[in-house]
Amino acid sequence: MTQPQGALLVGSVNFDDAETTMRTAAEILGPRLRRIPDGEVGKRFHWIMFQPDVLGEADGIERIGDEPIPFRAGIDARPLRIADGVDAAGIRLQSLGYADAAIESYAIFTRLRDEGAVPEGTRFQVSLPTPVAVVTSFFFGDDRAAIAPVYEAALRREVHRIVAEIPHDDLAIQWDVASEMGVIEAAPAFGRIMDVWWEGDPFPGLVSQLADLIDAVPADVEVGVHLCYGDVAEKHFFEPTDAGNLVRYANAVIAASARDLTWLHLPVPIERDDEAYYAPLAGLQHDGELYIGLVHREDGVEGARRRSAVAQRFVPEFGVATECGIGRAPEGTTEGILRTHAEVAAAW
Repeated sequence: MTQPQGALLVGSVNFDDAETTMRTAAEILGPRLRRIPDGEVGKRFHWIMFQPDVLGEADGIERIGDEPIPFRAGIDARPLRIADGVDAAGIRLQSLGYADAAIESYAIFTRLRDEGAVPEGTRFQVSLPTPVAVVTSFFFGDDRAAIAPVYEAALRREVHRIVAEIPHDDLAIQWDVASEMGVIEAAPAFGRIMDVWWEGDPFPGLVSQLADLIDAVPADVEVGVHLCYGDVAEKHFFEPTDAGNLVRYANAVIAASARDLTWLHLPVPIERDDEAYYAPLAGLQHDGELYIGLVHREDGVEGARRRSAVAQRFVPEFGVATECGIGRAPEGTTEGILRTHAEVAAAW
């Protein structure tokens, strides 16, 4: 079979609404996609940046600073703290917004499928952040350890609601894992800002928490992991020397999980078409679908095929993706990026 096989849309897509995202992705990529996301539209445009607005409404949580920090779509980017004298264990977080969005977008997905715009057999993909991402991004000091179990419990309630409302054979859930890679790499760009809240070597804790999140998804629901080095103005927060730590973390999480991982996504920096970057992939211990994020807007089909040719020396079969979501890509480039996926990826 022609390599690569299939494509994955990591999550965010630079359209204004879910219907445009799903309709366009299905039209351009068709049978190359096994699952379609809603594009993380609206307030979810910039990944977790809307979460402080949600968490800041809870009794016992306060915003830091007196003046809002404006962000896209009316989002206030101020970080958070636990109010003085408040026991974090008693804080009750209401809806985080993920289940509400998933249920709303699933209704659009089923309508498009009924119309024939989305192929039968395609699943609806929901992308979720990890507690590490939200807690390390918006809380500081001792507040991190205090709020982490509260946020994780709220996130699990989102998962429970999603799997209760959406038929399991229509659903795929992806865990977006970026902050963890910053911790593992000890990314200097962040100093200590991404420190986790447990003592000692963070790696075992990062492994067990992600494995637990994977296991929180029912066995008859597909589950994937998107490992990432961030996307701020189409730049990583850390440029890896090779795929070694990605493979090390993925192997440990897969070994620790009680259920199978349906798919795994690994990023590739645009300038890396050398064997040294891809060589660790030969040691990947994953039996499910593998997607390599070697599609880049800047060099299109030619660049993706060049990187793909090197990757094929170390892994026998994989699909293609971008290294992160394309929600922050320049306006007017989205369809071109989708077409690059289509040209590089063979149908299943």
